[in-house]
Amino acid sequence: MTHMFLLCCLVFLLPTESCRTLCQAARKSKEEVSARTHGACDGVCVDNSNCTQPCPPDTPGNVGFVCRQKKWYKIIDTCRTLTAFNIFEEDSPTMGAPPTSIKISESIKSQGITDMLLQRCPMDLSCVIKNIRRSPRIPGNIAVIVQLLHNISTAELPTNVDETKMQSYSIMANHILDSKSISNWTFIPEKNSSCVLLHSVNTFARRLLINKHPIDIPDAFIHTMGTIISGDNNGKNLTFSMRVNDTRNNVTGRVLITRDEVQKVRSSSQFVSIAFPTLGAILEASLLEKGTVNGLVLSVILPKELKRISLVFEKIRNSKGQGTQCVGWHSFENKWDQHACQMIQENSQQAVCKCRPSKLFTSFSILMSPHTLESPILIYITYIGLGISICSLILCLSIEALVWSRVTKTEISYLRHLCIANVAATLLMADVWFIVASFLGGPTAHHNGCVAATFFVHFFYLSVFFWMLAKALLILYGILIVFHTLPKSVLVASLFSVGYGCPLVIAVITVAATEPGKGYLRPEACWLNWDRTKALLAFVVPALVIVVVNLITVTLVIVKTQRPAIGSSMFQEVRAIVRISKNIAILTPLLGLTWGFGIATVIDDTSLVFHILFSLLNAFQGFFILVFGTILDPKIREALKDRISSAKWISRVSEQNLSSEFSCHPIKGPS
Repeated sequence: MTHMFLLCCLVFLLPTESCRTLCQAARKSKEEVSARTHGACDGVCVDNSNCTQPCPPDTPGNVGFVCRQKKWYKIIDTCRTLTAFNIFEEDSPTMGAPPTSIKISESIKSQGITDMLLQRCPMDLSCVIKNIRRSPRIPGNIAVIVQLLHNISTAELPTNVDETKMQSYSIMANHILDSKSISNWTFIPEKNSSCVLLHSVNTFARRLLINKHPIDIPDAFIHTMGTIISGDNNGKNLTFSMRVNDTRNNVTGRVLITRDEVQKVRSSSQFVSIAFPTLGAILEASLLEKGTVNGLVLSVILPKELKRISLVFEKIRNSKGQGTQCVGWHSFENKWDQHACQMIQENSQQAVCKCRPSKLFTSFSILMSPHTLESPILIYITYIGLGISICSLILCLSIEALVWSRVTKTEISYLRHLCIANVAATLLMADVWFIVASFLGGPTAHHNGCVAATFFVHFFYLSVFFWMLAKALLILYGILIVFHTLPKSVLVASLFSVGYGCPLVIAVITVAATEPGKGYLRPEACWLNWDRTKALLAFVVPALVIVVVNLITVTLVIVKTQRPAIGSSMFQEVRAIVRISKNIAILTPLLGLTWGFGIATVIDDTSLVFHILFSLLNAFQGFFILVFGTILDPKIREALKDRISSAKWISRVSEQNLSSEFSCHPIKGPS
């Protein structure tokens, strides 16, 4: 073999030392390539393209990248250091060294680790704790431990789950629940790994056997407490106090069982609760949940007789001005659900929830909306604008009352001003109820009052649009049909049916369909719900349909009035129709644009610009109606001038009469 090697070197005209140098260079190049491939991809970065790189040497797994905006971003990481051959302690009984020819990446199976664990240390599950604690909290290791905990929770154990086993199980879970590992959960390919962990811990805790003495297993990121309850107890209270993430202050959570609930337990039963300070953030990061968990996650395992439990959550962040929801984790749908809990009391520091534990709901917490805008600018715009709007509407109705007899001489003029007056009246009532709803502060404090305020705000805002629709229908009737074919009373009844009847039907159906399931209101405000039941569509859809119908009507008027075939007898009515059309042509886009920005604030609730534009337009609607519906009407201005002139003339005549009376009957002095 040596001769052959020398022959090869001679053939290539290379001395032995040169061969050694070449081999070293090749080895160095190989190491450089290996080091380089562990980082980001070297290829051309084209948006939405993917690439995969191997892990560092002797580390199973790979790293996946995606190209976004000409940069590579890591999306998947399966690199792991924990395997079936190094997870166990060195002094534990060996199962035989693995053959060197078998790759570790092919032999690692979590189920295999579980079987080996139950053979080596079935009594306390402690033979993997030392090396798990030493392992780095990289995504691949997290996935291995999650699968291991899941397999242990479903495995057939030779003995019951006692405090010792639960303590070992908690130590393993605590390692991957560390606040330093939160970001690494996002790179695990199985995005539901955090849900699997929560379900596994709850399943294993159900198997926990509590004897006479209560159990208390405190770890930094998981705390398990258990006790025995019976019907003769006065109630139970488990209190947790844990540090959240890297904050210095502890956050508390309490599980309360009232005396009335405890008395439902017929015999001595187990009551177990587990607190997680970081699991909420892990669920949010790995599943991209919309809501932000703002308290401990509390799992509760109760006897079957107990259907309700009270939970007190101290808030991690002060949520003044932001919506808070009591929620339960839906174990099948893997998401937070409001149906499991009801808010009982809330302030800026804590929230009290009443929840219904079941097979679907075992874990509970509170959510804080991450996109709630609380800007002083919005508050000032809203209340100043509403004040101007209400004053404008009162002035509008006052002017209509002053000139009513002078501007309603013809039938069409009467119907037109009837519509204007009702648009102003309904918007005035909507603004008043809007202020009432804002002072209630949300459904948590005054649920029934909030339902009533939301119903009337919904009803009166809809009435504004339906009275605008009534004006459009009035125009269509005037153009397509002769006005005098129907009695005035029938037309008035029809307008009131459209203006008030349709909104009433929609508002009643909405509250009847959504309120029984607590889906009528938003959690943070007295207004129609959007996230759960989409009740807001009961306002948005009719309003936008009316905007479209009104714009089509205005277009028809423009086409019809340009024809020269209209007789002189209809000239006065045609002029009235044109005035109505101008009114609709101005007010409809304003109302439509207002609620168009309202929809934009629902779709993109982080945009301060949309909120400001919506608040401006919404708050000044009354001012728009006063200007475009009343002041800019030449007939109303003429009537106002006549009314003011007549008032001055009457005042002057009264003064003359009074002076003449004094001149004819002088006052006699004392005799």
